Amino acid sequence: MKITRTVVILLAVCPLTAIDARPSGAEIYRPWCVVYSGRDGARTCSFTSFEQCMMTATPGTGGSCVQNTWYLWYGPNDSSARPRRGRP
Repeated sequence: MKITRTVVILLAVCPLTAIDARPSGAEIYRPWCVVYSGRDGARTCSFTSFEQCMMTATPGTGGSCVQNTWYLWYGPNDSSARPRRGRP
């Protein structure tokens, strides 16, 4: 009975050890959004540069580029993104 329980536990644990446990990749927050007028304020925040945003927000689309408020909150100004220093 004890051997069966041990075998079952080992069979349950072995697949977990085979999983490659690495830190997950960081989410890339895009700093620019296109806001479309006339579409209930539709917004697309998938641009890494202002130029990229402007190419999508052409005059025919009725869009304008604004800074992504989530990027301003979680982007490079976030305190968790800064390197931490130990006490002197």
